[in-house]
Amino acid sequence: MKSVCFYFQIHQPYRLKRYRFFDIGNDHYYYDDFANDDIITRIAERSYMPMARTLLGMIEQSGGKFKCAISITGTAIEQLQQYVPEFIDLLKKLASTGCVEFLSETYAHSLASLEDVDEFIRQVKSHDRLIHTLFGQKPKVFRNTELIYDDDIAAVVASMGFKGVITEGAKHILGWKSPDFLYSAASAPKLKLLLKNDKLSDDISRNFSDRDWDEFPLTADKYMDWIAALPEDHQIINLFMSMETFGEFQPHETGIFDFMAALPRFAAERGITFMTPTEAVMKLKPVGEISVPFPMSWADEARDVSAWKGNALQNEALAKLYSVAERVNLCTDRRLKQDWEYLQSSDHFFYMSTKNLADGTAHASFSPYESPYGAFTNYMNVLADFIVRVEEQYPLEIENEELNSLVLTIRNQAQEIETLNKEVKQLRNNILQADDENNAAKEAAPAKPKKTVARKKAAKKS
Repeated sequence: MKSVCFYFQIHQPYRLKRYRFFDIGNDHYYYDDFANDDIITRIAERSYMPMARTLLGMIEQSGGKFKCAISITGTAIEQLQQYVPEFIDLLKKLASTGCVEFLSETYAHSLASLEDVDEFIRQVKSHDRLIHTLFGQKPKVFRNTELIYDDDIAAVVASMGFKGVITEGAKHILGWKSPDFLYSAASAPKLKLLLKNDKLSDDISRNFSDRDWDEFPLTADKYMDWIAALPEDHQIINLFMSMETFGEFQPHETGIFDFMAALPRFAAERGITFMTPTEAVMKLKPVGEISVPFPMSWADEARDVSAWKGNALQNEALAKLYSVAERVNLCTDRRLKQDWEYLQSSDHFFYMSTKNLADGTAHASFSPYESPYGAFTNYMNVLADFIVRVEEQYPLEIENEELNSLVLTIRNQAQEIETLNKEVKQLRNNILQADDENNAAKEAAPAKPKKTVARKKAAKKS
């Protein structure tokens, strides 16, 4: 029996305002509040809200047989809480159905997995605490920024206790293999991999409203026929896409919401079921291992990370940003730490991409800047002011060796405190256990015979 695993991504960065050289040292607020409010409100009205209602309807009408996963970044949650709180309420309703799984990822949709392992782990834990607080779920499956993945990342993710990872089914990695099976990570065999089926995902996210597409129009029964026609042994068809596909990239008038709403009925007619990622990694058996020696993602034809690290501008900005990581994590300035989070969003580096500049398409179409160089200049001005503020906390004159020694001391103290807490907990458990054993022994001991009045008098006379 074939199963479908749907996953929908929700992310919005904190967009930067126009920040000039003369603002450095004078203006410490970096964000375009008007743009952030306008964009997330518009997208929520056109996409997020109607899609959430559609998913609720699919779950209810299928009697809970339709299932899916959602991955939402911390920066998106913060903005939605501020500007569109009713959408957070809808997500809570989806979570309460038991049919929607929330995935783990980095809080700010960052590139920390490629730049700083400690920061990567910190962000993932921060994100998952927020998910648990809002939706009552502790994520078991991880989804990295833009599906970025390699063997090194797999080892780190496995060490954090995750059961699975969802990532790209890149052809240069799979070769002759199909993405429609569960695999295990070569560097961490216990970690399971769910790989995106590019073709079937793109048929919804890219081709659905394309009148020049030879399969136009796409209907729910036709789509489920394609899945049913796949070889019988194909285990799981992973359909991964941004939630903005629905209502934003594919407008409401194309019929995209009606298409989605009809899928469970036609799936049931063909014996096709739906699974969440955790169900898939727990129920299915891997058919082999996948090794990914170099980072891959779901971006561009190359499926690599060149969209964010493909030129000197991007690499210089990333190096400058993460050069102060240890200093930021040592400080206690809440505002500084918040800016550190927001400045890590991968979008800032995506806007600096020089790919496809010749025809002005692709990356440039998503950027609010007139050019990658404008994006770089604006970001570096902001970053310069941010670093000035970091230096006020921990001056760059402090040698790295001295700083590393301080970091090591703090970590050792934290580990010592953790060890002592465990010892205290164990001692408390031992005391409670001893008390329970004493009480049990008293209850089991035979009762002493009571002396009668006559025996008491006789005892006194003697």
